[in-house]
Amino acid sequence: MGKLYDELAKDYRVREGLKTCINCGTCTAICPAAEFYKYDPRKIVDIVQSKDEAAIEKLLKSDVIWYCGECMSCVTRCPRKNAPGLVIMALRNLSARLGYFVCSEKGRQLYPLTKILTGNILNYGYCVYPDTFRWEDHVESGPVMKWHLEHKEDTFARVGANFKGDGPGILRKIPQESLDELKSIFDVTGGTERIEAVNKFSEEKAAEMGMDMDEYLEETFTHISPGHLNSEED
Repeated sequence: MGKLYDELAKDYRVREGLKTCINCGTCTAICPAAEFYKYDPRKIVDIVQSKDEAAIEKLLKSDVIWYCGECMSCVTRCPRKNAPGLVIMALRNLSARLGYFVCSEKGRQLYPLTKILTGNILNYGYCVYPDTFRWEDHVESGPVMKWHLEHKEDTFARVGANFKGDGPGILRKIPQESLDELKSIFDVTGGTERIEAVNKFSEEKAAEMGMDMDEYLEETFTHISPGHLNSEED
């Protein structure tokens, strides 16, 4: 075995998600992502099973492992109860640890995702938080969302939310004690280490691309090259 496969094999998600794949292709047939992206979970599992170091490294540096929505439809249909979605999670985690994610466009999107979502969780206790949600970044949400964000205090009051308030209620202010506990969970489970790795490798990639981190964030958040979708020609 090689080093990359050995690292993957340590991940419980590979041990739980890859048992006796028979390459039947059921996971690909049921996969919502495979309907739209140039993505085949059967092939990914086959590469991991092959233990081919060069092929695994190429996979870790590719866009392909970032197409999965982690919906786990695959495991519900697999006749052998494999879970390609769990294998994908392990591949993504190793790619982040080694810095390989910056080699692909979709992988580089891990930076804004990490910065925004984990930032919201650690600072406010929510994955999505009104004060950090910019309509300009999500124009697909439409003019109604734009209006709500411009009048959020009034809107939340009308629906009974306790926005930034003490005590119970939707969007209430999360006590600092609870936020500190969340940070401890990140520390113990490896979340903090992963955030630091994503930031480190992203900063190096930004410098390589001649960008500061604000420019890199904008680039990775908004830029999409052709060639990712099944409907597009190679």
